[in-house]
Amino acid sequence: MGKKAELHYDGEVFDIPVVTGAENENALDISKLREESGLITLDRGFKNTGSTASAITFLNGEQGILRYRGYSIEELASKATFLEVAYLLIFGELPNKEELEKFHNDIIEQSFVNDDVKKIVDAFPGAAHPMGVLSSLTSALTAFNPDDVSLDYTRSKEEMYNPIVKVMGKIPVLIAWAFRKKNGFPLEYSSKTKNLSYVENILQMMFKRPNKDYIQNPVLVNVLNKLLILHADHEQNCSTSTVRIVGSAHAGLFASISAGISALWGPLHGGANQAVLEMFNAIKEDGGDTQKYINKAKDKEDPFRLMGFGHRVYKNYDPRAKIIKEAAHSILETLGIDDPVLDIAKELEKQALKDSYFVERKLYPNVDFYSGVIYRAMGIPSDMYTVMFAL
Repeated sequence: MGKKAELHYDGEVFDIPVVTGAENENALDISKLREESGLITLDRGFKNTGSTASAITFLNGEQGILRYRGYSIEELASKATFLEVAYLLIFGELPNKEELEKFHNDIIEQSFVNDDVKKIVDAFPGAAHPMGVLSSLTSALTAFNPDDVSLDYTRSKEEMYNPIVKVMGKIPVLIAWAFRKKNGFPLEYSSKTKNLSYVENILQMMFKRPNKDYIQNPVLVNVLNKLLILHADHEQNCSTSTVRIVGSAHAGLFASISAGISALWGPLHGGANQAVLEMFNAIKEDGGDTQKYINKAKDKEDPFRLMGFGHRVYKNYDPRAKIIKEAAHSILETLGIDDPVLDIAKELEKQALKDSYFVERKLYPNVDFYSGVIYRAMGIPSDMYTVMFAL
C-alpha cells in the first residue's frame, strides 16, 4: 500500500492518498475528500492545488528550476528552435528531422486566414488595443472553421494533429495583422516559402514594408526564438487554466483560446512586461532619477511598486530571466540603440542587483523586466508585448 496521510475530523479519521510526481515531489490526493468526509478545501488563488496530473512542465520556485518534459529550460533555450520545443511540449518528445520538417510544412499549409477576417480587422478603430483585436479575431475563426466549433476531446493524438497545426499556422497571422493594423500597414499573409523558419516567417509578416524585401536579422531571429521558448509553458497559470476551464465545456478550439488570450491580457499575468515599460517611461518623464524610485520601492509607506522584480512563484532567480538578460544585453549591443528609456532599465537593473534590500529578499529582475526591453529594442510598441506573449 502506498503512502497516505490522515485527516482527523469530528471524531473520524479519513485516509488521504499521497501521490508522487515525476520529480519525486509528493501531493495529497483529495479528489474523494468531499465524497468521503463531506468536506471541501479552501485554497485562495490555488497556490497549493494542482488541478490535473501533468508531465509537461516541472517548476521549483525555491530552487529556480524550470523543465519542459524533463529538459532544462537552459538547454532548450541554447540548443533548440521554438518549433522543436512546441513539438516537445505537445507530443512529449523532441522531433527527428523528418517529423520537424513535416510539422513545419503542415503549419505553413494551414496558415491561410479567410479574406473576410481582413474585413473584421479593418473595422477596428486604429486605437484598438492589439490584445482586444487578437482575442476577437481568434474567436471569429470559429465561424471560418466549423469543424472545430465543438472539439471532440476523445480524439486520438493523430486526430488532434490537424487542429494543432491549424492553431500554430493561423495565430501568428492574426498577431501580425494586429501589429500591422496599429501601424497602418497593409495586411500580409504567411509566406508559403518553406525555407523560412517559423520565427523568420513571423518577423517577415510583421515587419515587411510594402514593395520592399524583408532582410532577416539573425540577432532578432535568435532573440525572438529564445523569448518564445521561455514563454512556451509555465504550468497551470491563469491563461492556461482559463483555456482548460472553457475547453472543459467543449466550447471549441478557437473560443477556448480566445478566452485564454483575454486572461493573458491582465497586467498581473501576460501584461506585466507592458507595465514594466510604462514604469520606465514614467521614471523618464519624472527626470530619470532611478535611485529615487529604488528608494520609493523600499519605502513601505509609498504605494509605488517596482514592476519586473520578484515573482509569485520563483523565490530565487527566475531561470528564464538569466537567459533573457544575456539576450537583452546582446541585442542592445548589436543594434547599438541609443534610447533613454532603455538606459533607465539598465540603471535600475544595476542598482537593484547590488542593493542589499533586493538581494536579501531575492527580488531579482524577472523575465518580464527583460522581455519588454527586448521588444522595445526590436521596434515593437508596448501594447503589443502581451500579443507577443500569446504566441
